[in-house]
Amino acid sequence: MGRTDMIEDRVLGIKARENYEHPAATILLMAHKDLEKLVLTRDELRFKLIVDDTWSELAYKGLVDEPLYSDLNAFIDKTQERVTGSVKVKLYKGSAKIIARNSPYALYSADISSFDSKTIDQKDAEGFCKYHGFQARLFKKLG
Repeated sequence: MGRTDMIEDRVLGIKARENYEHPAATILLMAHKDLEKLVLTRDELRFKLIVDDTWSELAYKGLVDEPLYSDLNAFIDKTQERVTGSVKVKLYKGSAKIIARNSPYALYSADISSFDSKTIDQKDAEGFCKYHGFQARLFKKLG
């Protein structure tokens, strides 16, 4: 848990073998990302992957004065306002597993997401199913 042995492309173009040990950081990041999945929307999570990758590259290259770096920080700061709560991690023989999480900003509800839920009318799914993937079906028909 938390060990990396990798070949890395350095800024000057030199490839180097790097070894890192980061068990605490690995566990904390795992828990934080799990909490983000609980409170951020699907589109925020998808875009955050791009933001995280770009932010990391700029930071690695030392380009923290790049205007984009500040812009990315603004997005990160805004999304992180809701990333609060608790995550329970079970550590056992070099592995880590998330076993519970909660947040006052959770977008997940066991009641709403259940197929037995009275909150959601299952008939609403008929219209969605009819039009979801419409362009792909039309393309297949034409093709």
